[in-house]
Amino acid sequence: MLGIDPGTRATGYALITDDRTGRRLIECGVIRPRATDLNGRLVDIHDGTLALIDRLQPTCVAIEGVFTGRNARTAMVLGHARGVLVLAAALRDLPVHEYPPREVKKRVVGSGAATKGQVGYMVQKHLRLRDMPKPADAADGCAIALCHLFARFPVGMGATV
Repeated sequence: MLGIDPGTRATGYALITDDRTGRRLIECGVIRPRATDLNGRLVDIHDGTLALIDRLQPTCVAIEGVFTGRNARTAMVLGHARGVLVLAAALRDLPVHEYPPREVKKRVVGSGAATKGQVGYMVQKHLRLRDMPKPADAADGCAIALCHLFARFPVGMGATV
């Protein structure tokens, strides 16, 4: 399960497995586009995601939905990033599951209004990690992957460890 937190400056990701031995974080990190213009950043995100998918071989992709907030332009630009991420998954015949930000927080922390710090802390606990994943974008990728796992197996919404 590959969880992806879309962004045009930093796209967080995490590959998590869930089998008889439990949940395990295989890898998490951030795709940081080198290009300075939006078109170039989108190409970098797309190419980086394809390389990730080819290397990690996930069975599906979970992606955070667009947070509209107050700035329509930001939401639109983020939508472009999401589009190239969905395209990368589609090119590799992977199913894509989308979760709104509040649902990710609710399933992972227990509150849809959780802070980034709370999300990182609960990711650490759910995955039994020594430290919180860093940077926060990588922790968000973990949270999105966990959200999908908890949606598939909704025992207690995942808020308890």
